[in-house]
Amino acid sequence: MKDGVNGVALAVFILFFVAVTVMGFLAARWRKAENEHSLDEWGLGGRSFGTWITWFLLGGDLYTAYTFVAVPAAIYAAGAAGFFAVPYTILIYPMMFVFLPRLWSVSHKHGYVTTSDFVRGRFGSKGLSLAVAVTGILATMPYIALQLVGIQAVLDVMGIGGGEDTNWFIKDLPLLIAFGVLAAYTYSSGLRAPALIAFVKDALIYIVIAVAIIYIPIKLGGFDDIFAAAGDKYADAGAGGLVPTAASQWTYATLALGSALALFMYPHSVTAVLSSRSRDVIRRNSTILPLYSLMLGLLGLLGFMAIAAGVKVENGQLAIPQLFENMFPDWFTGVAFAAIGIGALVPAAIMSIAAANLFTRNIYKDFLKPDATPAQETKVSKLVSLLVKVGALVFVLGMDKTVAINFQLLGGIWILQTMPALVGGLFTRWFHRWALLAGWAVGMTYGTVAAYGVASPTQKHFGGSSAEIPGIGEIGYIGLTAFVLNLVVTVVLTFVLKAVKAPEGVDETKPGDYTADAGDPGVKAELPPATAGAAH
Repeated sequence: MKDGVNGVALAVFILFFVAVTVMGFLAARWRKAENEHSLDEWGLGGRSFGTWITWFLLGGDLYTAYTFVAVPAAIYAAGAAGFFAVPYTILIYPMMFVFLPRLWSVSHKHGYVTTSDFVRGRFGSKGLSLAVAVTGILATMPYIALQLVGIQAVLDVMGIGGGEDTNWFIKDLPLLIAFGVLAAYTYSSGLRAPALIAFVKDALIYIVIAVAIIYIPIKLGGFDDIFAAAGDKYADAGAGGLVPTAASQWTYATLALGSALALFMYPHSVTAVLSSRSRDVIRRNSTILPLYSLMLGLLGLLGFMAIAAGVKVENGQLAIPQLFENMFPDWFTGVAFAAIGIGALVPAAIMSIAAANLFTRNIYKDFLKPDATPAQETKVSKLVSLLVKVGALVFVLGMDKTVAINFQLLGGIWILQTMPALVGGLFTRWFHRWALLAGWAVGMTYGTVAAYGVASPTQKHFGGSSAEIPGIGEIGYIGLTAFVLNLVVTVVLTFVLKAVKAPEGVDETKPGDYTADAGDPGVKAELPPATAGAAH
């Protein structure tokens, strides 16, 4: 690590940061709507984004600063097992092609803003809707915190904020400033801000990866030397070289599959999807989003490069920022750091909006103020988006970083338990609402307890996301095991509840709603003020 502040890199970083800040505030005037006081406008960008805007928005949403830092960091620490992120992002897009156009259609038809809106309308259950909403908020909070961790990693490597003995306010002031700017333009511009900034973020990441994959291997003697150095490190550590051992194959496969199933259960993923203007936009994006998976594969190779470059860091999350500072000219280091920093701002904005929409529509309106107007909903959502970001900031500043990482892993386990209600509901109404709620409770409980029991060399609890699969004896992803238990309980109880003729609730949707497009008669992005978001 270079001594002191890297002035050139810092200047370039600040230049890009100021530019996207200006863009964030100007976004309020981009595609400006006649009526800005509705969640359709503030929280979904007017449901008006086309193919390319949606592509950049989804890319900015799913491939975050933490992805940029954590995927190669995992490979740097654990070897090829860290590449699980590549197959899971490949697996999800065919699934996306199948179920997300149906979610878009029914949401567009009925004015649904969140997944919980759909669950409530489909199964006639506020309780199930509440469970989905609370799970989404809980899973999103640590995800936002990790975006701030990504910014903090870049600031640490640039030498900003002083050492550990520095006054806490001075040390964290740069992060506080970044947070304040993020909060301000998100409040002002809503989803339009990250949609506009995503163009800059994704362009920077593609440029940095393209340069890194060519420039760094040249400086290190080529990929032969890079892979040889990585192989030697893993062999010395007893990891069996570059290829994962047979004992870890179940872990790798279940983690990839479980992560793929969970990805579009997250509220921020769905928010980006519902902001598009037609179901064809979603289908087209399912065919071009794999370009990001190609980028992710190249990004993972940076972990091997960090080993070959002799990067030594106590915190693995600093490995890639440190590699950039060691290998790149100072000015391009600033560009790379800006890519990571902006890569944190875009998803953090979308995540806070998604969590705020869940609270507003499915807690505030359903349980606290059923007669809330669209303007009141928008005001509450704006305020809650600020509170969510404050909570994430407190999380980062007040706790050890590993705690944020552990809760994000737990969030993935939790959010997967909403899949039977959401995806199952898109194709069938056979599942009973009470069975879905019981299955969700079993999955949440098992997943949390199992994760609590996982220890690591540095901590006693929540030390990872994999444990022994009951009845099989192999080590696998806890979230997928919990999901299977969830599904079994749901199916069994559905048979029982249907046998005793338990009330099933009212389904407000019709079969044609799931294939409706924007131009079809009767399809509208927002219900009239008197009925928009009304309790079902």
